[in-house]
Amino acid sequence: MLGRGVLPAGEPIVTADDLGLVRGDGCFDAMRLLDVDGTPVVEQLDEHLRRFEASADTLGLAFDAPAWRRLIAEAAAAWPLAPEAVLKLVLTRGTESRTGVPTGFLTLNEVDLPSIRRARAGISVRLLDRGVASNAFAQAPWLLGGVKLLSYAINSAAKRAADAHGDDDALFTSSDGYALEGPTSTVIVLRNGRLTTTPTGDTGILDSITARRVLQGATDEGVATEHALIPVDALFEADGVWLASSIRGVCPVLRLDGRELRTDADWNSRVAAWGGF
Repeated sequence: MLGRGVLPAGEPIVTADDLGLVRGDGCFDAMRLLDVDGTPVVEQLDEHLRRFEASADTLGLAFDAPAWRRLIAEAAAAWPLAPEAVLKLVLTRGTESRTGVPTGFLTLNEVDLPSIRRARAGISVRLLDRGVASNAFAQAPWLLGGVKLLSYAINSAAKRAADAHGDDDALFTSSDGYALEGPTSTVIVLRNGRLTTTPTGDTGILDSITARRVLQGATDEGVATEHALIPVDALFEADGVWLASSIRGVCPVLRLDGRELRTDADWNSRVAAWGGF
């Protein structure tokens, strides 16, 4: 916890009236911790901290970047090395009884590599209508579009809905017929040799560090890329569809709403490599 250093697992760090707990009033970010030749390395740390700080700023929460860096370094140094771990940073508005004093902490947990590797080999996905237009956030900044909020009840419900259909994950769609994002991922589509991902801004989706990394890698190798709205129908006609996130990686979508999608082993390898997986 900020100000207390590394604490043993199981030691209480928040109170029952913390606004992050009772109202979901706060933000978080998550990144991979890797064992690189016996040294713990936090992947894309600068990018994740910038996104975390942007979320905090939007919520009006004080953010101490040097303190977070010190805590991350302490936690990484204390972690018994494993191939991959997930490092999650959490910032809340603090307690109802002590207004104006945020709560900040991180958790560090080993990932379930067998499950992750299965997902990276391919997943089945269920389309779920989010019930809003693709530009719903244009005139509504109070909806906190692009903020990685602690309020994850809808995302969790979407995962359960996908599971109820026998699928691995979900992909939100807009009421006007476009692909948005997954509950914990962004969508990347290959059409006519061009990689496309949904734009941020008016759509309210999160700025994906992994998607940016994939598109930059593709651009460096001469592959055309773009941020553009993706019609749902285009997903079924695409040459490849992936859901990408910082922890799970770049996962090819093999089935969408029970329909088989085109997939290509070479493109799967290229996109995964551009994403750092």
